[in-house]
Amino acid sequence: MSRNLLYGIDDKPPLPKAMALGFQQYLTMFGSTVVIPIILVSALGANEEQTAIRDNLGVLIGTIFFVSGVCTLLQTTVGNRLPIVQGGTFSFFAPTFAILGLESLAQAGFEVRMQHLQGAIIGGALVQIVLGYTGLVGRMMRFIGPIVIAPTIALIGLALFRFGATQQGAGNFWPIGILTIGLLILFSQYLRKVHPAFAMYPIILGIGGAWAIAWVLTATGVFPAGHPAHVSFEAVAAAPWLRAPHPFQWGTPVFVPGLIVGMLAGYLASIIESVGDYYACARLAGAPVPDKKVINRGIGMEGVGCVIAGIFGTGNGTTSYSENIGAIGLTRVGSRFVIQVGAVIMMVLAVFGKFGALFASIPQPVIGGIYCVMFGMIASVGLSNLQFVDLNSARNLFIIGFALFMGISLPEYFERAEGPVTIVPGAAFAGLNDILLSICRSGMSVGAIIALVLDNTIPGTDEERGIVAWHDKMEH
Repeated sequence: MSRNLLYGIDDKPPLPKAMALGFQQYLTMFGSTVVIPIILVSALGANEEQTAIRDNLGVLIGTIFFVSGVCTLLQTTVGNRLPIVQGGTFSFFAPTFAILGLESLAQAGFEVRMQHLQGAIIGGALVQIVLGYTGLVGRMMRFIGPIVIAPTIALIGLALFRFGATQQGAGNFWPIGILTIGLLILFSQYLRKVHPAFAMYPIILGIGGAWAIAWVLTATGVFPAGHPAHVSFEAVAAAPWLRAPHPFQWGTPVFVPGLIVGMLAGYLASIIESVGDYYACARLAGAPVPDKKVINRGIGMEGVGCVIAGIFGTGNGTTSYSENIGAIGLTRVGSRFVIQVGAVIMMVLAVFGKFGALFASIPQPVIGGIYCVMFGMIASVGLSNLQFVDLNSARNLFIIGFALFMGISLPEYFERAEGPVTIVPGAAFAGLNDILLSICRSGMSVGAIIALVLDNTIPGTDEERGIVAWHDKMEH
């Protein structure tokens, strides 16, 4: 993989080129990141006027991008030092909505709800810091081999299928969705040897091309207001020019033990997903396979990042971003320096409210088209770890297939269940029930746990399981 990279993990492209590549990483994470505050602000401001909700949304968008930049710099310099972007996580949604749905917060305003949420995020982050920096996460890695890693990474991409070719993504309006997919494939695959720009900037070119065409069709009246691919700049006019995020901007966090325990569900799912991300990122960036120390530092630093997110009040935590790992695979640029430059760009642009609002105008079919390509890349990276495994072994095929299937099927069951689902009955086990529900709703968590248990309990030799070849790869 490293022989095909344009820039490896320790390479430093010239600053102008690094800025363009870093900006591309910013664009890659923009869609997923901006969705988080959009979803959160309605729940947080359930009792607020629409104008207040809109104003708070602008602040939340700027805050989450600023914190992402800070945490990315910390992770790439003193954390795991992989070229991996840190950003908001969907893993926190289930416990977050459970907290905001509590009767005690039913009539509370935006700031009071945010303060309780901040306290839960900071408290849970302290647990994650302990797990990382005490080495507990790293010690678990001796039980994890290619058979566990492969479905876990693959499910990072596969489990996000509903954001790709569905009504929530490219399927919202197929002509623009297909155009976006086609441009990304054209630039990243067919034209990558024609000119270096096509190899390094396929995402910028793909987004820019589809977005520009959607805007032209909007301006000429083909896509009227309300059309899925309509491009509107009303949010740009309403957004402030400057607004710097600052600590405790919503007030002092409120720490409630029960809420902290409930939030741990999101942290457990996030940790499992992040370990898989580290392997995927290292493989695509041409870095050594992450060892226990790298994983411990990474998870510990993600905990520090979540403390920062809680202090600034993003309403969410931070975790490794799968989208940006996919971008490394498409661009073949695995430079740590590029990610650090991108982090600075995130922090600077977060202060300019109108700039963020501009990119919020990208139509959903364009975002969905990007996900179709990038999440597919992540899934294939996960499956590539099976090169170390004996695929003629019925044992291995059973574990891999069962983990993949259940990682897609079980979360779908909980997603479609009518009414509240109780795994462990009894009010005394409400916290445990929330944790189990969060894990079961995460395809990556389900696949990882099933593969981990079966691979370490069903008899099989180290050669058959790929452990020998895996450790040889780690040493070289």
